Amino acid sequence: MIRVLLVDDERLVCAHLRTVLGAAPDIEVAGEAYDGGEAVEAVLRHRPDLVLMDIRMPGVDGLAAIERIVTFPAAPRVVALTTFDVDEYVLRALRAGAVGFLLKSTAPEDLVDLVRVAAAGHTVLSPAATHRLLDPRVRRHAARERLDGLGLTAREVDVLGCLGAGRSNQEIARRLHLSEATVKGYVSRLLLKLDCDNRTQAGLLALAAGLTS
Repeated sequence: MIRVLLVDDERLVCAHLRTVLGAAPDIEVAGEAYDGGEAVEAVLRHRPDLVLMDIRMPGVDGLAAIERIVTFPAAPRVVALTTFDVDEYVLRALRAGAVGFLLKSTAPEDLVDLVRVAAAGHTVLSPAATHRLLDPRVRRHAARERLDGLGLTAREVDVLGCLGAGRSNQEIARRLHLSEATVKGYVSRLLLKLDCDNRTQAGLLALAAGLTS
C-alpha cells in the first residue's frame, strides 16, 4: 500500500486528489495539509511514502517545505504538484529535492500511474515540463516572457545582463559607469521584481533569457 500525503492550500484540490487516488486499490491517502508548515508536521505525524506538494501557497511555500522534508531520516519521496509548467518552477522544485513535477491538469488515470512510478523510486515529470526542461528555445522564450511581463527598465535589464555574466557589483559599477551603492540598489530591486532569493538565481534567469553583458 502506497501512503500519500496531499498538500495544497485549496481544499477542493485536496478533495479531488483524495477521490482520484482513493479509488486505486494500492494507494491510501494518509492525510492532508494546507500549507508548507502543516506539511512538515504532517509528514512527521503520518509517515507517508509519498508527498504530493503544491508549490505556491501562502505562508511557508512548497519549495521551502520540500527542502525541510527531504532532510528527515527515511524521508518520503516528494512530487511537486502545481498549475504552472514554467521551467523555473520545475528546476527550483528539483533543486529543492523533489523527485518529480506534475501538473494539476494531469488526467486522473495518469496521476495514479505516476504516483506508483514515483513511489517505486523513479523520477516523474509532466510532458509539458519535460519539454521546457529539454528544449533551450522553449526555456528562452519562457524566461523572456516572464521578464517582459515585469516592466523592467533599460538600466535594470543592463544590470540583469551583468548578473547573467557573473559580474560582481564592483565590475557592474565600472561597466555601467555607476556607483557600487547604486548597483546594490538595482540588484535589490531586481531580486524583488524577479522573486529571486539571491543574485545567482537572477543570473540563471538572465542566462535562460539570453541576457549577458
